[in-house]
Amino acid sequence: MKLIGLALTLALCHVAPPLAAQPLQPWLDTALPGARIRLPAGIYQGPAVISKPLTLEGDGQVIVDAGGHGTVLTVQADGVTLRGLTLRASGNSHDQLDSGLMAEGKNLLIENNVIEDVLFGISLHKTGDSVVRGNRIRSRAVDPADRGDGLRLWYSSHNRIENNDIAQIRDVTVTNSPHNRFSGNTIRDSRRAFNFLFAHRSLVDRNHLEQNSTGIIALNSDGLTIRNNRILHAMDASGAGIALKETSAALVIGNEIVHCAHGIMADSPMNPLNRIVFIDNYVAHNITGVYFYGAKGGHIAIGNTFRSNLWPVTIIGDGDPLDDTWLGNYWDGYEGFDQDGDGFGDRPYELLAYADRIWLETPAARFFRNSPVLELLDFLERLAPFSAPTLILRDSAPRMKPTRIYN
Repeated sequence: MKLIGLALTLALCHVAPPLAAQPLQPWLDTALPGARIRLPAGIYQGPAVISKPLTLEGDGQVIVDAGGHGTVLTVQADGVTLRGLTLRASGNSHDQLDSGLMAEGKNLLIENNVIEDVLFGISLHKTGDSVVRGNRIRSRAVDPADRGDGLRLWYSSHNRIENNDIAQIRDVTVTNSPHNRFSGNTIRDSRRAFNFLFAHRSLVDRNHLEQNSTGIIALNSDGLTIRNNRILHAMDASGAGIALKETSAALVIGNEIVHCAHGIMADSPMNPLNRIVFIDNYVAHNITGVYFYGAKGGHIAIGNTFRSNLWPVTIIGDGDPLDDTWLGNYWDGYEGFDQDGDGFGDRPYELLAYADRIWLETPAARFFRNSPVLELLDFLERLAPFSAPTLILRDSAPRMKPTRIYN
């Protein structure tokens, strides 16, 4: 009896060894088009390819692991849904764009997946009318330049990228991909949160971008709408909250841009009939609030709030600063009154460059900005100018109170 009891005890205490990962590809190959595959919990081997319309679900308990080789999961069909999967351990080839997910098709739904320990996160190539939402994307703990893009759109249009949690990547890159919407995403601890190139008519709305080298940069991307985003702590030496180059007809409205090297950077619109318009933005605690370079006009700034920037606006290059329009902005350095009580100052706000021009035009002098010597020189020039100051801007109706108050 004692021997039988001992045998039963050993049997009950025995723990079966973990099952080996099974290949995912047979599940995909045997499914009929349009099938819904709800995978049992466990680890599955990648890489794998989906070449027919189907739904693949993991309920948050399925891991697809490529073992460090190639792309974990590739989609080459329309009408595919991927939900509740963890995709991990891609290869490490930038040339092959080794990714957690590489997708090409239309009417795709990619939601609530975890993509980690991969080079590139999600790559959309020639993808249209699709939704990528609620995913958690991480690259690898290496130098940002050695990571892959967390999200990459190439020749892809009319897609919605919504409510994704993206961090520790290189960039979100959008190339030759117009008419896409990027809403409610969080992007942190990366190089460029959004990198647009020939991405006309894109909408960037309600995203939270923090601790990236640059928040949003757009090149040759006309008709952008950038609204209601929070862009914080882009303090790389060449970084900016929002940077626009060779871009026309852009609307930048309702954004909070705080503690960046440059809050907003822009050159003049490529087309003189178009404008770059800034409305109701909160620009605060930046080294430079707004930086216009190669200035030839074409900017309109209305109802923005400028607070506690080391220098509110800088304009570098040939051209007349008065070709830009400034109206109804709040300037914390405004020294005027509102005798008629209409909420606007009785005299224009003018930003003049005195000794400050030294550090604007001579980068090496920036180290001494706010030093006692430069502050004294600036004070003496304002008191008794020994050279004509340079007019940077004139706001004919400065607001007496901020348009927005942020914590």
